[in-house]
Amino acid sequence: MLLSLLGASHAQADDSSGVWQSLSKEEKAVSLNLGLAGFITIWGVTHWDYFQIAPTATSEGWFENTSGEGGADKMGHAFTSYAMSHALMATYEGWGFGFEDAARYGSLSALGIQTFMEFGDSFSRFGFAYEDFIANAVGSAAGYLSWRFPQIRDKVDFRLEYAPAFDNADVFTDYEAHKYVVALKLAGFDAFRDGPLKYLELHTGYYTRGYENTIRADNERVLYFGIGINFSAIAKARGYKKIGTFLNYYQVPYTYLPLEHDFND
Repeated sequence: MLLSLLGASHAQADDSSGVWQSLSKEEKAVSLNLGLAGFITIWGVTHWDYFQIAPTATSEGWFENTSGEGGADKMGHAFTSYAMSHALMATYEGWGFGFEDAARYGSLSALGIQTFMEFGDSFSRFGFAYEDFIANAVGSAAGYLSWRFPQIRDKVDFRLEYAPAFDNADVFTDYEAHKYVVALKLAGFDAFRDGPLKYLELHTGYYTRGYENTIRADNERVLYFGIGINFSAIAKARGYKKIGTFLNYYQVPYTYLPLEHDFND
């Protein structure tokens, strides 16, 4: 009986795989987008109180001290759209879309998915935020440009630094543990490509702290400039291509020297 059940399960998996493989690249793209929209709906209902109130729209501000997260949430929207667009572009290329079509459809899909999330937010305590929509558009556009023109991607990364305190189950909105970094990689320039300086990079970053508190006496809005180590280049030079690619989007904490300015001082 057990063997027959295992055999049936294996056959069902093979059938499912066969059905997926029989889909055209366009049908796969539509299925993926619908699946992501479904995931957002489930996550929004369980974590963000979707569909609890009538739809509303609001202006949340940008990087002011009076805004909800001091602008960290806007950086989060831009980064998520940027990273999502690249992930979708790579997926679409793997399914047979041409390079230009993959870049175009990936950025549009990322913007569409993020806009769907804002639509869900309109039915929650968050509301549809105009600034979030603009940040999503900026991130998707940046993702398109850096993918469509590899010379940009070779020189510039947009990364998230995340060092969780494990006091927030929602990693997507754990802004107290997020930092957002734009890294200029010397390895992308001919003058540094073959020398030891290719493993260095220049950072511009932004983060906020203290905005989870009702009383914001000690909150921070920090812009910093720094010099860091290009761990992505090191990993790729040692043959760890997938790790190197991941490090194009994730900033390893404590691996750079920053010069910081707190706008709230």
